[in-house]
Amino acid sequence: MAHLLSVNLAHVRPNPATRSEVRTTGIDKRPVDHPVRLRAPGPKEAGQDGGLIGDRVVDVRHHGGDDQAVYAYARESLDHWERELGRELAGGVFGENLTTAGLDVDSALIGERWRIGEQVLLEVSSPRIPCSTFARWMDERGWVKRFAEGALPGAYLRIVEPGVIRAGDPVTVEHRPDHDVTVELCFRALMTEAQLLPRLVDVEELPEETRELARRRTGLTPPYDPEVWEADA
Repeated sequence: MAHLLSVNLAHVRPNPATRSEVRTTGIDKRPVDHPVRLRAPGPKEAGQDGGLIGDRVVDVRHHGGDDQAVYAYARESLDHWERELGRELAGGVFGENLTTAGLDVDSALIGERWRIGEQVLLEVSSPRIPCSTFARWMDERGWVKRFAEGALPGAYLRIVEPGVIRAGDPVTVEHRPDHDVTVELCFRALMTEAQLLPRLVDVEELPEETRELARRRTGLTPPYDPEVWEADA
């Protein structure tokens, strides 16, 4: 059964990306052994500290807000990176709030909804895009490129119904939208395969800033006509 292996909260520390204007970071997240309450944080920059009470979002210009309220990563993907990197990777080391087991996070559809435990309902909003803080935190040569090529980004989620979660809670997929754009496909479109960008434009469940980015990078403006794009490709 798909479930939460751990719920992870930030330990704020100096930012390893020394050129960043943001001097601290909450990327170092560690499992906790108590229940954690989730609530929608509000807009990016103007919102609260992430979706988990007790967590911290320091760089509010680039992280946090309702569309990035929660970050989930699969234990199975961490195991993949353990083999690739030859080092142990504990739950939370990628900065994820939720480390899952038995759930293919990267194959989730954008807009897919997960019930966690009895109270919380989350909606998949977008993939995680690697930043300089993540690269320096991992301290692996060429990490951003390796992470991009691995195409195992994990998923950001919105909080549809707030409540309390804890390690061990079951995760059930309650809804899947009728498109075929997964977290992985969206990530590859944004990072390595620009020819996929037109497939993002009409996915209403994506953050509008992501859809607008896809429009700009492909030279498209609404309304998007996929038949015209295919004819011109």
